[in-house]
Amino acid sequence: MDEEVNPDHENVNSVLAQDSIELFHILSSQSHSVIMELCQMMPSEAWRQYQLDPSSSSAAGRPELIKTMLDYFRSASARKCRNFLQSVCFSCENIPMLLESRLMSVAGYDNSEYKLVFVPDQSTAILSDFHFEVYFTCLDHWEQYISEVKKFLLKRWERLTAGLVREVQLENVWVSPRAANRSRDRPDQTPGSADRGGRTPEPDGDYGYLESRVTLETFLQGCMGKVTVLVGQTGSGKTLLTSCLGQQWASGLGPIPSSFVFVLLEFRQLNLLSHPLSLSELLFQYYLPPTGGEDAKRAIIDYLLTNPEQSCWVLDGYDEFHGKLSRQEVQRKPLHLEDPLPVADLISGLLNRQILPGSTVLVTCRVRDLIDLDGISDKVGQLLGWDQDEIKEYVDNFFGAKADVALREQAAQLLLSSRHLLAMSSIPALCNICCICLEHLLLQSQMSREARGEEGNRRGNPAQRKQEDGKRKGSKDVIMDGTNGRPQLTPTSLQVPATLTQVYLTVLASFLSRKRKHHAVTTLTILSQYQSELCELSQLAWRGLEESKILFLKEEIPQEVLKFSLKIGLLSQVELRRQDGILANAYCFIHLTVQEFLAALRIMTSNDVNDAQLKKRFSLKTRWTTKSDQKTVFTDSLYLYVCGLASSECTPALVELAKVSGRAQSWVQKRQDLVLTLLKTMCNSNTLTGPKILQLCHSVQESQNHQLAKQVFGVRPKLELRNIWLLPNDIEALAFVVNSADHNDIGLDFGACSMELECLIVLARCQGIHNLSFHSRKYGDRFAEKLSSVLPKFTSLRKLEFSGASLTATGAASLASGLQECPHITDINVSDNNLRDEGISRIAEIFTKLQNLSNVALGRNSTTLNAVDCLIKTMSSCLNIQHVHADIFEVFCIMDVCIMMVSFFSSLLNQNWNKSEMQKLAESLAQCPALSVLDLSGGQWDEDILRTLTEFLPKFSITDNINDSCSSVEGLVVLTALLSDYPPVMELHVRYKHAFNLTFASFSLSFCNLYPADLESVLRCLGTSSDLTMLDLSSNCLGNKGLKKLLDFLPRLSKIQEINASKNDINMEGVVMLAAALCSYNTLTEIHIRVKDSSILPSDITKVCRKLVQSRFHWELELSQCSLTDKAIKNLLKVLPEMTSLQRLKLTHFCLKGDHLKKLLEILQQGPQLSDLEYDLSNNRLTQQGLLAVASTLCTCANVSGVEVSLGEEERCLIWFRQNETREKTLSLSGHQISETAAQNMTRFLPCLRSLNLSHCVLPGGLQLIEALGQCVILEDLCLDSVALNEESRMCLARALKHINSIRRLRLNEIVTAMDNLSVLDLLAATKGHAHLELGGWRMACRGIEELNRLIPNWKELRKIKLSKNLISDQSGEKLLEALKACSHLEELW
Repeated sequence: MDEEVNPDHENVNSVLAQDSIELFHILSSQSHSVIMELCQMMPSEAWRQYQLDPSSSSAAGRPELIKTMLDYFRSASARKCRNFLQSVCFSCENIPMLLESRLMSVAGYDNSEYKLVFVPDQSTAILSDFHFEVYFTCLDHWEQYISEVKKFLLKRWERLTAGLVREVQLENVWVSPRAANRSRDRPDQTPGSADRGGRTPEPDGDYGYLESRVTLETFLQGCMGKVTVLVGQTGSGKTLLTSCLGQQWASGLGPIPSSFVFVLLEFRQLNLLSHPLSLSELLFQYYLPPTGGEDAKRAIIDYLLTNPEQSCWVLDGYDEFHGKLSRQEVQRKPLHLEDPLPVADLISGLLNRQILPGSTVLVTCRVRDLIDLDGISDKVGQLLGWDQDEIKEYVDNFFGAKADVALREQAAQLLLSSRHLLAMSSIPALCNICCICLEHLLLQSQMSREARGEEGNRRGNPAQRKQEDGKRKGSKDVIMDGTNGRPQLTPTSLQVPATLTQVYLTVLASFLSRKRKHHAVTTLTILSQYQSELCELSQLAWRGLEESKILFLKEEIPQEVLKFSLKIGLLSQVELRRQDGILANAYCFIHLTVQEFLAALRIMTSNDVNDAQLKKRFSLKTRWTTKSDQKTVFTDSLYLYVCGLASSECTPALVELAKVSGRAQSWVQKRQDLVLTLLKTMCNSNTLTGPKILQLCHSVQESQNHQLAKQVFGVRPKLELRNIWLLPNDIEALAFVVNSADHNDIGLDFGACSMELECLIVLARCQGIHNLSFHSRKYGDRFAEKLSSVLPKFTSLRKLEFSGASLTATGAASLASGLQECPHITDINVSDNNLRDEGISRIAEIFTKLQNLSNVALGRNSTTLNAVDCLIKTMSSCLNIQHVHADIFEVFCIMDVCIMMVSFFSSLLNQNWNKSEMQKLAESLAQCPALSVLDLSGGQWDEDILRTLTEFLPKFSITDNINDSCSSVEGLVVLTALLSDYPPVMELHVRYKHAFNLTFASFSLSFCNLYPADLESVLRCLGTSSDLTMLDLSSNCLGNKGLKKLLDFLPRLSKIQEINASKNDINMEGVVMLAAALCSYNTLTEIHIRVKDSSILPSDITKVCRKLVQSRFHWELELSQCSLTDKAIKNLLKVLPEMTSLQRLKLTHFCLKGDHLKKLLEILQQGPQLSDLEYDLSNNRLTQQGLLAVASTLCTCANVSGVEVSLGEEERCLIWFRQNETREKTLSLSGHQISETAAQNMTRFLPCLRSLNLSHCVLPGGLQLIEALGQCVILEDLCLDSVALNEESRMCLARALKHINSIRRLRLNEIVTAMDNLSVLDLLAATKGHAHLELGGWRMACRGIEELNRLIPNWKELRKIKLSKNLISDQSGEKLLEALKACSHLEELW
């Protein structure tokens, strides 16, 4: 406890000076009225001195106001300073109790009649005339407990750091800050129209993005009152660092104030607590009990309740926690410290601020467990692995006290030369293991050579020995130590393990050899000497994996095994407190991967896991974690080691260890073959995600099987990796697979993958790379510079993409320097960067140096017209250039080498230039000798600019088409004149404002706001453009008058085939004119007459129909939402039989009465004299009886091929005809409630159907209908989507399906909502021969999929199967894919 401060001048002012910073922050959070009240205590002359206005309420001046006030009272008299501090304590809120008591004491309350009262149930201190001693007694207990915790943590630190090779310092540990609260909605980042040509924004960073780094000491600054999460790999030092943080706090250092209480809890300890308990019980029973008994506990809890912000809770190792926090289970109501709760709820309450709000919380876990803390954490940081300098420093420290300088340097060189050892050593715990392994390898090699040297000396004579010694001195494998002349081995003379699995075998031998300190024997010999011990140890490891256990109590381990394991160092001891509060020793393997490797040995040398279980469990891990994933404490490396042990290099070791279990060599080889077979299945799968493919590459590399490696890229010539944090050893695994492929057209696509620059060096080892792509804003100039240095090593590279990145002109220059050393490159894509004009010119400089270059994309690079001009000038001298595409911010060029013809395509979109700029562009384009296509659409140009362009067109060698843009009808007329004034122009596309249409040999003027007078000018400019085949004038304002002008002009367009004059305010008079035109012009092949939202007179119907009867060409008639009188309908029906050229009739949205329908059906019976025809009678308010009458035409009209009737949300009634009699009958009755009467009527025409759709139907009389299905002997397509079936109807359907052998397509989507899906699967058991099966939306889980897998092998003809919206887990999915292999004709699974 701080010494009591007397209220004299020196102390009161010095205390204010000491606490000024904390007071500044407290005052900054107070209201404006409080600050003004305190300011009034300063004399007015003080404000004049500081030139401040105390009445100002501006936020900008507030900090200066508070600072001035504190400065004034710090140098004021003791009396004024005491009065100020008293007012601060009275007026301000949220002052920490320790500070408040200090200020009130120094302000003079100890001599007054007032006393300070501590009230546990409130968060403030108040004044009273009694119980002042109670407060200080409580404070005494609090400070005493803090003192005890400090001693406890210092002893813990001393125990943990015993034997550490490297000193732990928070300022030397690097952390990458990461985005917290991933679950928040991400904003829409799609570029708007105003952003066209700008750079595409980078998506929000995922948990794999590690782009910046700070020290752990810096990262923890500002963590007060927040939930901070520190993530790292297993063995990265999280537990040691939390203890270091506690040691620093105990020493008065670090980011946690020494006045806080520091509580360090381990989740491995919390796993032992099965009964509910309160937070106070957790604190005093399983952390540290106070020495003062129950009174001290009560006082500490009271103080903690009142000052929760003065506590820091460190929760270490959430990845080891057996429970799982769930956001859905969190209750937001406050919880009391004395309320007993399950441990998971207790921790959840602490993290969610239900308990001790305002406290500081630090949680450590692994990356994949971070998703459980989503939405809870305020700060997230990931521990970064050691770099090569840190690894070398550790190796030097490890060997410093054990070996001479030469041996230490050899160890460092050997480690840095091995990718597996280097990757392992980035993790501190594994770095120690690697050093033990290196020590063993170096001593083993040294002793072996010394033994061979002594053997040679004993056998040879002196002369021979002298000669052999001279040879050894000249050997490349020996170096001499300058101090004692002892021969030392170079790293190249050692057999470095080729795979990670073989590294762990060597590690195992290294630890075993430590028992006898004998390193001269081989790994195989060492393993054979400890067969039985390794057998029991591997059995313990496997049992731990089975039970998700990494901690073993003493009684759970055979004593001999425990003694042996502790001696060689494979097990380490930890101290835990049992449920009853008694301390006990527990043991764990020195690293999770060691336990997993030993478990893999157990799998490969015993029958604890039989073949069937191994097939079931064998899987690939993914680096993407979802909330539905099952929580596991392990690293998912088990089956990676299993694959490595399947290598022939490991066979001798496995055979030795398998002897204990009574397994012969043949059994071991059979188990290895099984693993390779399972791996082969995954190599041939084309459904794996990027992370799983990467893990597959690691597994194949471990197996060292080149035949398997070939198959990886056999089914996927291009590998896409997205949002993955890549390490050099990942790229090395990729290189192993790539280099085993027997073709050179492999593609690698990296999208938003974080990777070190060293990865590019390893990537250069990949031979046969044809296409290499990088897409992410994290790839910038430094990345491009490193990439350019390795590009020449990709001898097979043809395509390079570096798009959507952060490349500037500097990076473009680097990239260009590397690309010019790639003579075979054909495609370059650097679009969507920030190259600007300078960067574009850098890329353009290499065009002439790359003769095979055929495509270059340079779009969206913030360029100007100068870049366009630069490109045009550069490419005009390159005869291999074919295409150029550019807009105001975009330049996109495509160059192509053509043997027979070289053409040039220029697309300059969205340009708003003036006349001089257009002239400059046109002059440049005129220099291009093979310009064939010019696209200038998207600009807003007046007629002067367009006229400038047209003046230059004769100088262009255009052979194909022009796409242009204009902003007025006058400009449109200028462009239209090209069709008659410039014969080479074969195609002109004009866009007016925001609409355009593109067709071949056509003229499109849609959305051009044309009136009849404008049309006359346009037609005049067309002249005699006899080659025009399509004319689009839709969406203008022509009316009947404009339409007549158009029809009068038609004779001059001799080859016209199609005219679109829709949406031009044309009424029935215009329709009659169009109908007449159909009969007058032989070249017209189509006229679509659509009358909508009109009142049509009977005479109008007669006029139009009489005109149409005369037509010899196919035509369509649509009368939608029209007001037709009975007489009009009668007139239509009267003339309908004479319309032999009618191809489609659509009558919708008006009332078709029963007698009219009857008449229509009578007409349909005259079908043989009609052509192919489709009648659309939708939305005509037909009754169910009327609609079923329509359906009956399937029987009454021989040429009716199909009927679709729907009374659903979109009412439909369609009838399809064929010219000749057809047997292809289809019926769709979606959304009907089919009564018993309707069902009985339908049974008449069911047997003639080949397709029947009853989706979403309600079947009160469905039993009769379903029974009738059994008579549909030619039915090929049956749809029962969302049909409710009870048990009786299900059995009836099952019987019907047994009789229908013709069904090829069966759709039963969503049917499971009405009954159990296993029952529905039963009805499929009797069916065979399906080519197309849909079972979407069944919500089938593991049991349903298992039953489905039993049926699938019977469906030999299956080609397509739909299983979307089912609950298929990864494990069930793998089994499903295995079952589908029996379907050799399968084409599609979705």
